[in-house]
Amino acid sequence: MIMHKALKTAFLVALVSTLGLTACQSTPSQDPWDYLLPLTDAEQGIGARPPGSEAEKQAANWIASQWQSMGYQVERQAFEFTLRNKPFSSENLFIDINGLGSETLVIAAHYDSTGEKQGSLGSIDNGSGVAALLALSAQLEGVTLPVNLRLVALGAEEVGLQGARAYVAQNADHTRQLSGMINLDTIIGGDKLYIHSAHTKPYACRGIDTPSFNADPKLRDALLALSAQLFGAQAHQRHAAFPGYPEGVTGGWSDHAPFACSGVPIAYLEATNFEIKGQRGNDGYSQTINSALWTCLDEKNLTACDRFKEKHWGMIWHTQFDRLDKLLPILDGRLQRQLEQNVKLLFEFVTRYSLEEK
Repeated sequence: MIMHKALKTAFLVALVSTLGLTACQSTPSQDPWDYLLPLTDAEQGIGARPPGSEAEKQAANWIASQWQSMGYQVERQAFEFTLRNKPFSSENLFIDINGLGSETLVIAAHYDSTGEKQGSLGSIDNGSGVAALLALSAQLEGVTLPVNLRLVALGAEEVGLQGARAYVAQNADHTRQLSGMINLDTIIGGDKLYIHSAHTKPYACRGIDTPSFNADPKLRDALLALSAQLFGAQAHQRHAAFPGYPEGVTGGWSDHAPFACSGVPIAYLEATNFEIKGQRGNDGYSQTINSALWTCLDEKNLTACDRFKEKHWGMIWHTQFDRLDKLLPILDGRLQRQLEQNVKLLFEFVTRYSLEEK
């Protein structure tokens, strides 16, 4: 197989870093694309990372090695969970970047994946979030921030948000004092870049000892305002209102939910397309109108030509399409552009803004 030049470069950079070849090593890459292949490619990297698996542990060690190569001190918090009556273990990892202010902001991404039996390698869900987290870490090295920042890699998201739930339980006092949490999950691939806040209807909040649900959109709106300033017509959006989903809010299916349940304002960066009427309506679970990801798309109504015969529904997550060798030829330069835009937004946000002013 002929490897895409950018992907080959990314793999070699990450390999050198992982092996600790520091004598001739350049500084860690600030390009998010340089972290995506080593994490998600089956032949040249780790590949699929099922929760609790050896591959997930390998991914955790790789993430820790990347942060350590940047000079950060990595904290690791193990947790246990049960799946189909069998015990499993995973862990969360985080680094702290102390700023000048008294407030603390968490930016998090889960590093496990699912859908491996369908062929998914978790490149979009959620290699993209991890790549952004690592690139942001490299860009912030030596930068003085107006706010304290904690960057968190969460395990076992795909089996009930186990990592996020364990994080808020193990760090209860810390969590209650947070100014906000930004969740990076599936941040590239879809037709549109969105920023959501928590749903106006409280989530179930299972496992949260003292639920105090927070649906305040202030963090979302501050990010949206900055995105508009930075990117103009290509800025991140609030999705329009659809049945079950008021404008700009999201469900409780990702790692932001335990934080919102713990009283923390959240913002959730995501690339998808709420305008598509998918299998379950306009819920964002159909990511693209690209015809390669449909059996037959009704372009006028943005839904399947035949709901009973449709096999793909424009879905990337958890499917055979969630891998770079499938998506790069289909989506051309979209993945790179979206990844860079998300990281630029995050960098500008944490370096320009004090959350006390919001």
